[in-house]
Amino acid sequence: MIKKKIGFWSIIVHIIMFALALFWLYPYIWMLSASLKSTATIMTTNFWQGPFSFENYQFIIESSERVHMSFLRSLGNSILVTAVATIFVVLFSSIVAYAFCKMEFKGRSFLNKLVIFQMVFPTFMFMVPQFILMRSLHLLNTYSALFLPYVLSIGGIFMISQSFRSTPNDYIEAAKIDGATDLWIVFKLMMPLNKAIITIVALNVFVGVWNDFMWAMIVTSDYDKMTLAVLLATFFKQYGNYMGPLMAGSTILTLPMLIGFFIFRKRLFEGMNLSLK
Repeated sequence: MIKKKIGFWSIIVHIIMFALALFWLYPYIWMLSASLKSTATIMTTNFWQGPFSFENYQFIIESSERVHMSFLRSLGNSILVTAVATIFVVLFSSIVAYAFCKMEFKGRSFLNKLVIFQMVFPTFMFMVPQFILMRSLHLLNTYSALFLPYVLSIGGIFMISQSFRSTPNDYIEAAKIDGATDLWIVFKLMMPLNKAIITIVALNVFVGVWNDFMWAMIVTSDYDKMTLAVLLATFFKQYGNYMGPLMAGSTILTLPMLIGFFIFRKRLFEGMNLSLK
């Protein structure tokens, strides 16, 4: 009797979760369907009814070229800035987290508390000081200004340091006996042993930098340095009444995040399980 009850409630839970998943996916499916229709037919047909075409995507590319804002160049800028920022955050956060967790030095406790204290403040509070710093360094309207503010992530340092603390010190001591340096231990030992948490940090940074509109708009004025988020925001302002191209632009902006989720979903779930434990 107990087994039957467990099986019954398990089926009910799975049905509910499946229904919630469909409910969550419906807006994105509708957006994808609308991006393949003309503006006139979006509101008059169901999302599975055609005709479907890629005219809206073509319209975005051609319209951006007409006003000297290259769509492909903006897409490349976003990929470059997001990739560089994500790589630097993962590397630097891992190095700092290792120092906080596994190395003894004066002031370590104070710096740990400072990291936690800084997490209380919203990021937009640092936007003006960061802009002044970029201007003082003559980095405005450069790629460096787009990714440098993300190089040190307080959230990344905190999450990775929490994961590093659970790694036994015996591994580190064995590596040092074999002559390993601290950097070798970070890159070849600690990071592989904590891949799940590092994946979560990387995905969080990727999503944040990819979707960032405000900072990219503030520090760049040259169309050649414009990111995709800024380009699409400018496009939406000019063509806000064209719902088809609007949905096409939204689909393009969200597509890399979906691809990243499906590629790294296994490690993402592993990291979530570790966080819950």
